[in-house]
Amino acid sequence: MRKFFVTGGAGFIGSAFVRLLLDEFPSCEVTNFDALTYAGNPDNLEGLDSLRHYFIKGDICDGDAVFAALAENTDAIINFAAESHVDRSIASADEFLRTNILGTQVLLDVARARGVKRFLQVSTDEVMGSLPDDERAFFTEDSPFRPNSPYAASKAAAEHLVRAAHHTFGLDTVITRCGNNYGPRQFPEKFLPLLLANALNDEPIPVYGDGLNVRDWIYVDDHCRAILLALEKGRSGATYNIGARNERRNLEIAKSILDQLGKSHSLIKFVKDRPGHDRRYAIDPTLVETELGWRPRESWESGLRKMIKWYRSHTDWLERVRSGAYREYYARQYGAEVGAP
Repeated sequence: MRKFFVTGGAGFIGSAFVRLLLDEFPSCEVTNFDALTYAGNPDNLEGLDSLRHYFIKGDICDGDAVFAALAENTDAIINFAAESHVDRSIASADEFLRTNILGTQVLLDVARARGVKRFLQVSTDEVMGSLPDDERAFFTEDSPFRPNSPYAASKAAAEHLVRAAHHTFGLDTVITRCGNNYGPRQFPEKFLPLLLANALNDEPIPVYGDGLNVRDWIYVDDHCRAILLALEKGRSGATYNIGARNERRNLEIAKSILDQLGKSHSLIKFVKDRPGHDRRYAIDPTLVETELGWRPRESWESGLRKMIKWYRSHTDWLERVRSGAYREYYARQYGAEVGAP
């Protein structure tokens, strides 16, 4: 029986990956290790096979806790655990440095001590900074690191630690980088679910600056399938950029959501741009396509329909996550310009 150790598996992408593992490998066991910070949600694990999925609440910075939770000869650690919201990193970088850098090193040390067969680090295209607004420019695996936010800098540092563990200690590692994900169960402070949640309630939709920043969007299940292929077939020490060749401007995203919901574009509210806002991300996924045979299954339109359908049928989930800490964050970030959610 194969054994997987997934960190951050109660979050948006992590929980989608846990579901994929359980579906793809009917006899596997998945240990899900998550600190359940504001974006980690036990509701995201509803319906999982309790005989093969084991949830442990824990902090990846706690080496003793990780060591105790990690079984000998685990097939792989897949590290999704991260502080991941740029706006929060601008407000305070401390937790990003702790979790994303020190936590990654703890996992690497314990992986070696426990004889883990492979370590996969889930990273981000943001480590490579911002591209010019030019359709001919793309991020490749060899693009230089130019992180422009504390979040991106912390993820770049984590990649360096993973690379060092591979080259210095011979740990079998793989790194994946991806752009903006969308789909079910995404915490609604992130751009697309925030727009969707507000639009469903006829609330103003905050759009930074002129709304013309470009992001490369991918449906979460497509991203997870690419991660699994990298885990199973990727070269030891390799990095793979994952993208669906789906660049969209933020303003276009907002209008797409409103059009699908039959809402007026007048809900769009332009707000002050955030400091150091990267202008454009775009990924060249040629390597993952050619070497691993991956292709996205969802188009932008089909993925968006699935996402909207899920949120519309899970209003109870949405209301629970939009309470408490989320409301406090939203009020700090947008309250003066668009009001409370």
